Amino acid sequence: MHEGLLKSWNAGATRQAIIAFVARVTLEDGPDYVPPAARIAVFDNDGCLWCEKPMPIQAGFLLRRIAEQAEADPALRDRQPWKAVHEKDQAWLGDVITKHYEGDDTTLKEMAAGLLSAYAEDDVESFASKADQFLRSEENPVLKRPYLKTAYAPMRELLQYLEANQFTNYIVSGGGRDFMRPITRELYGVPPERVVGTSVALQYREEDGIGKLVHTSKLEVFDDGPNKVVRIWSRIGARPIFAAGNSNGDIQMLQFATQGKGASLALLVTHDDDERDIAYTSGAQKSVAMAKERGWPLVSVREDWAKVFVD
Repeated sequence: MHEGLLKSWNAGATRQAIIAFVARVTLEDGPDYVPPAARIAVFDNDGCLWCEKPMPIQAGFLLRRIAEQAEADPALRDRQPWKAVHEKDQAWLGDVITKHYEGDDTTLKEMAAGLLSAYAEDDVESFASKADQFLRSEENPVLKRPYLKTAYAPMRELLQYLEANQFTNYIVSGGGRDFMRPITRELYGVPPERVVGTSVALQYREEDGIGKLVHTSKLEVFDDGPNKVVRIWSRIGARPIFAAGNSNGDIQMLQFATQGKGASLALLVTHDDDERDIAYTSGAQKSVAMAKERGWPLVSVREDWAKVFVD
């Protein structure tokens, strides 16, 4: 059963719920047995697999490019998000995602227009290289940890535990697909073809007989909320039996995973430890209420995790 892989999880109801679920679906003669091919698990990334505060990691990557644009063109400094970045208005920037999860997308639309233009015209290999370099060289400004060291150790162990029990793990995130892909295999053991996320439209171009794929400034899909379920079906073609998230944007994914005919489990990570992590509840109130109503285990960073971050 490989329970020893969950070494950063404290003994308790949450850890036991995970172990009991896996035992049920892997017992070949049991009533809840699920064949390995149907053992599909989906995980959100921001706030679930790695820290998303004080703002999502990708936002820092994109905003650095926005800052370069504002520095080069003063006319941009009167428009959001260039204005907030140039003036270092952390309040405006930090509220964008929080307001989105509370149903207000006013600032998100302004932010998106700028962010979508940030790496337009970059080919996919160049973008992947820049994302990889950023993740390996920059750090979380509050935790003072390299970004790749802000991955949550217990969640990485959970990925390993499920894989050891013949689950196939996918990342289904509101974060950028092409931003995550360069490091997911190394960081989580999830190959790039199993990363589902937000994406910009790509365009194939050919110059002097050489073809390349480039990023455009048009949004292809924002992989959040109901879109997560649509993308799960379009990319995976099956209903997961396990899902983990941490915010209101994960509700539909958690519902979809737990509304099938057989055994299933949904987990919701709650950030309640302000000593080892960054504590917050904004953007998760609805999902927490639903988890309590439906009996989904709430993962408490403070109570359930003996260790928070990867080494």
